Amino acid sequence: MNKTGFLYTLFRVLLFLIPFSLLTSCASAPKFTIDKKQREENRRAADDLQTKYRNVDTVLETVIGYASYYAHKFHGRQTSNGEIYDMYGLTAAHTTYPPNTIIRVTNLSNEKSVIIRVNDHFPEHPTRIIDLSYGTADTLDMLQDGVVEVKLEILEWGE
Repeated sequence: MNKTGFLYTLFRVLLFLIPFSLLTSCASAPKFTIDKKQREENRRAADDLQTKYRNVDTVLETVIGYASYYAHKFHGRQTSNGEIYDMYGLTAAHTTYPPNTIIRVTNLSNEKSVIIRVNDHFPEHPTRIIDLSYGTADTLDMLQDGVVEVKLEILEWGE
């Protein structure tokens, strides 16, 4: 094969491989999956939190500000503490609170509240104090609004 034929063949191969590799490398897929058993365990743990902290009167810190929620984009991805994010769970991401901090979150527009656990971090945001899971947002009846004013009551600090 002469030099021109070799270069032409190489060009054709690269012309095929480059677009193919770009398409496959840009594919977005969850890193992990949440199966039915894991979702049941998460639900049981959330129920245990509600039972254990329902009558706790000692509040270590109270903060009022705005909360948003996150859902599908991060579902099945690893959180900062190594857990797999279950958008239907009762968890949250906070900028500074350590993992496993237990918080009573109250939606100030309807007074609904739920006890959750911090399992992730999110970057500083100028107007938001916490980012709630979809399940938490649904429990607080804030899905329609997206961002609501909340009261955070720290019941127990995490590690």
